Amino acid sequence: MDSKNITILGIESSCDDTSAAIIRDGVILSNVVAGQKVHEEYGGVVPELASRAHQQNIIPVVDRALTRAAISKEEISAVAFTNGPGLLGSLLVGTSFAKGFSLAAGVPLIDVNHLQGHVLALFIKENGVEFNPPNFPFLCLLVSGGNSQIILVRDYLDMEVIGQTIDDAAGEAFDKCAKVMGLPYPGGPHVDRLAKEGDPLKFEFSRPRIPGLNYSFSGLKTNFLYFLRDKLKENKNFIEENQKDLCASLQYTIIDILMAKLKRAARETGIKEITVAGGVSANSGLRNALKENAAKYRWNLVIPKFEYTMDNAAMIAITGYYKYLNKEFTNQNIVPFARTQL
Repeated sequence: MDSKNITILGIESSCDDTSAAIIRDGVILSNVVAGQKVHEEYGGVVPELASRAHQQNIIPVVDRALTRAAISKEEISAVAFTNGPGLLGSLLVGTSFAKGFSLAAGVPLIDVNHLQGHVLALFIKENGVEFNPPNFPFLCLLVSGGNSQIILVRDYLDMEVIGQTIDDAAGEAFDKCAKVMGLPYPGGPHVDRLAKEGDPLKFEFSRPRIPGLNYSFSGLKTNFLYFLRDKLKENKNFIEENQKDLCASLQYTIIDILMAKLKRAARETGIKEITVAGGVSANSGLRNALKENAAKYRWNLVIPKFEYTMDNAAMIAITGYYKYLNKEFTNQNIVPFARTQL
């Protein structure tokens, strides 16, 4: 198939960000994201409010993406959309819009796995910016609010999960523990900010003993909660007086758990091409740990730009581009799903 002037409209609506992006021949032309402030007062995403906000945002966001890319809807070759995993109500908005656009424009419809999109965000090209993607095969540490996985990537559309969380994700551990400390939602960035001024070895938290390459963070969350409960009985101002050290120690523990399994995966597979993806990959502590280990073990480390680590439609569009080249299209009968594996 001719790979010239293939223009993909990407739609992402898996959680609380409505996003649309345009990619032409693998090069990003626009990437628009509309967030939802409404969830902050609830300390987490409220599914019903999220889906309503997506309905309000989807058309303006797509229109803005087309305008910024300076193209018309008639130039779109196909529309790619997140089909899951995610919140069903949110996914339905993006899926329904993509189906309608596909029918109206007479272009193919491409379903994209959200997790696959995070990995392929590493292959987004930008005009005038040096392009240094990882070489196949590579290992990708995918860490976000809902997922913690180690993925063996053999090709653009050939991926295998070789390790994953058996309960909670790393991002969830950050956010839930931050909430217990009274930090705003989402808590991960606040923990990262405060951790820079704290002592990572001040407090010791539990590390799970999970066989193989799988993760577990539920025990750490419980241990952190009980630790604070006991300390607050002794001193009601304990969190306030030790907030920076608590954040530093919590972050150090989560990163140590993540890195231990990643190092094991690299050792067992013999792969030195290492990447990271997902929202938690924006964490400065994790990025520093990856760089330190890359220098120590001589990894070729590829870290995505910050804007492509969070949920965004550019990663959906680039995945749609490679699926378009492979003629992997779907039909109007497809329905979104809340949970899945790659």
